[in-house]
Amino acid sequence: MSGTPAPTVHPSVASGRRVPVHLLAAGLIAASLVWRASITSRGYLTFDDFPLLSRADAATIGPDFLLTLFNNHFMPAGQLLTWVVLRLTEFQYWPYATVMLVGQALVSVALYRLLLLMLPTSPLLLAPLSLFLFTPLTLEATSWWAVGVNVLPMQLAMVLAAGAFVRYQRGGGRRHLVTLAAAVVFGLVFFEKSLLIVAFVALFAIFVYSPGGPVRAVVGAARRWWPVWLVLTVVSLAFLALYLSRTTTSSLRQPSSVGEVATFVGQLVTHTVVPGLLGGPWSWLDGADGAPLTAPSLAARVAALVVFAALVAVTILLRRGLAVRAWLLLLSYLALDAALLGATRMGSIFSGVAGAVPRYVGEIAVVAAICLGVALCGLREAHEGEAREGEAPEPVRAAPRWLPAYGYAIPAVLVLFLASCFWSGKGYGDDWAVKAGRDYLNTARADLAAAAPGTVFMDQPVPEHIVGPLSAPYNLQSQFFSPLDHDPTFVTQARNLWAFDQSGHVRPAWVQGVHGTPGPEEGCGYRVTGGQATTLRLERGVGDYWYAVRVAYIADRDTTGTLRLGAGHEHQFDVHRGLNAVFLLLDGGGAEVHLSVADPAANLCTNEIDVGSVVPQPAG
Repeated sequence: MSGTPAPTVHPSVASGRRVPVHLLAAGLIAASLVWRASITSRGYLTFDDFPLLSRADAATIGPDFLLTLFNNHFMPAGQLLTWVVLRLTEFQYWPYATVMLVGQALVSVALYRLLLLMLPTSPLLLAPLSLFLFTPLTLEATSWWAVGVNVLPMQLAMVLAAGAFVRYQRGGGRRHLVTLAAAVVFGLVFFEKSLLIVAFVALFAIFVYSPGGPVRAVVGAARRWWPVWLVLTVVSLAFLALYLSRTTTSSLRQPSSVGEVATFVGQLVTHTVVPGLLGGPWSWLDGADGAPLTAPSLAARVAALVVFAALVAVTILLRRGLAVRAWLLLLSYLALDAALLGATRMGSIFSGVAGAVPRYVGEIAVVAAICLGVALCGLREAHEGEAREGEAPEPVRAAPRWLPAYGYAIPAVLVLFLASCFWSGKGYGDDWAVKAGRDYLNTARADLAAAAPGTVFMDQPVPEHIVGPLSAPYNLQSQFFSPLDHDPTFVTQARNLWAFDQSGHVRPAWVQGVHGTPGPEEGCGYRVTGGQATTLRLERGVGDYWYAVRVAYIADRDTTGTLRLGAGHEHQFDVHRGLNAVFLLLDGGGAEVHLSVADPAANLCTNEIDVGSVVPQPAG
C-alpha cells in the first residue's frame, strides 16, 4: 500500500552485525568451557559428594528417596541425576565433571539468548555475557558436584523465567506463563533456594519494565501483569506445602550478635560479590578438601569497591535512570540473598566465614550479568506486534546508543577482566587440585585389591577432613566405600581384624581406649571356667555407648564365650584353643566386663582387654 511506511530493520536482525556477534559469543562460551574444564579436571569429588553418592547407591527410585531432604536441601531431581550418573561409574570423576560442564554450556547459551532478547545486538552485550562466563564466583558450580547439581539448574531456571516474562510482557500470550511456571518448577526440584526466582522476576519486572517512581512502578506491575503473579503464587504455595511436609528440622538460625551479622555482610560484599564480579578475589583461603574461600587483601578490596563504583557511575552517566534501576535490581536481589543466608547460616560454627563462600551466592552471577547488560546497553526496542503502544515505559525503554570515546576502551577492559579471572582461576585450581578424599580412596582401593581373602573391618568414621561428623551416618567407612564394586566387608566380631589408617592403607587393627587392670592370678590374670562368669575390671569406667572390645586369651579347648560390658547386652563369640584374640562390637558402659564360657570343662585365661575404638595397630 502506497501510504504504508517501510518497516524499520532492527539492528538485532541485521545480518551484517548479527553474525560477528554470534561468532564472538560462541568463541567466548567455548573458551570459558575450556578454561573451566582445565580447572575442574584437576580436582575430584569432595565432602558432601560422598554422602550424596552413598545415598544414591543404597536407594531405589521412589518417593522415599527422591523426596527425602539431603542435608536439609530439597533436591529430588538432583538426587535422581546423581543416581543415574552413579550407575554409569562408581567413583570416577569425569562423568560428574562432564555433566557440570554441559550444564554450564546450557546456562551460557540460554543467557546469551536472553541478552539478545532484551538488549540491542551489538558487541557491547558480550560484556555481560563475559561477566557470567568467566567470573570466579561460579567456579564451584562447575567443579564441585554437590554444588553444581543445585546451582546450575537454578541459574538456568532463572534465565528461562526472565525470558518467559520478557516475552509475556511484550504480548507473547499465555503460553509464556506456562513457560514461566515450568522454569520455576524446574529450578525448585533441583534446589529449594530457587524460590528466590519468584522474587527475582518480581524485582526484574518492577525495576526494568515498569515505569514511574517506586509506588507507581509497583502498582503498575501488579496491575499490568497480575496473571504472572497469580501463577507464581500458586507455584510457590504448592512448593512450600510440599517442602514443609518433608522437612523435620528448621534451617533457620539466630545470629549470636550484631557483630556476627556485620562480619557476614562485610565479607559477602567486599570479599566475595564485588571482587568476584570484577574477576576476583585474586587470593584464596584454603578450604581443606573442599573449595577455597575468598580472601582478597585489604588493598584489593578497596580497589574493587572503587572500580565497581566507577563502573556504576559511568553507566549512570550513559543510561541515566535505566542504569540506576538496573543497579537497584542487583542491590535488591543481593539484599534478599543476604537475608536468606543470614537466617540459615548465622549462629553456626561456620558463620565466621559464611560470607566468604562463593557457592552461597552462585546465582548472583546471572542477576549481575542481566543488570550490567541493561545498564551498559539499554533495552532493545520490541518488534512490531510484540507489544501494544504505550505498554512499555519510555524511561525504561530508552533507545540504545553507542558509547562515544569510551567504546574504544571496551576491548582493553575485557582483556583486563579476563586476565583477572584467569589469575583468580589459577589460585582456585591450585587449591582444588589437592584432594585428600581422592588420595584416601585410591590408596584404600589399591590395598583392598592386594588384601588376602577374608580381610574384614569394623565400621569406623573416615577421617574428618574427608567427610565430617555432621554428615553422619554417611561419614562411616561402610557408607563411604559402598559405591565400590568390591567394597570392604564390615563385621561386628572377628579374630583377625583390619583397619584403614588416615591415608587409606589397610593395616592390622587395634583397640585404643581404656585398658583392663591386671588379673589376680599369676601366670593367668583372670581365669574363666565353665558355667561361671568372671568379672574383668577396667582402669576407669566408660559411658553407655557402642565400643570395640579386644580380648586376648589362651584357652585349653574350643567352646563358646559370652561377653558383656556393664549392664549391656550379652554377645557370644567362638573361643578357639590356644593363644588367640577376639574383637567385638559391644553396647554398654561402666568399669566392668563380664566373661564366661559355655563348656564346663573349659579353662580360659586373659590379662589383656581394651575397650574403645578401632585404630590401626601401632608400628613395631
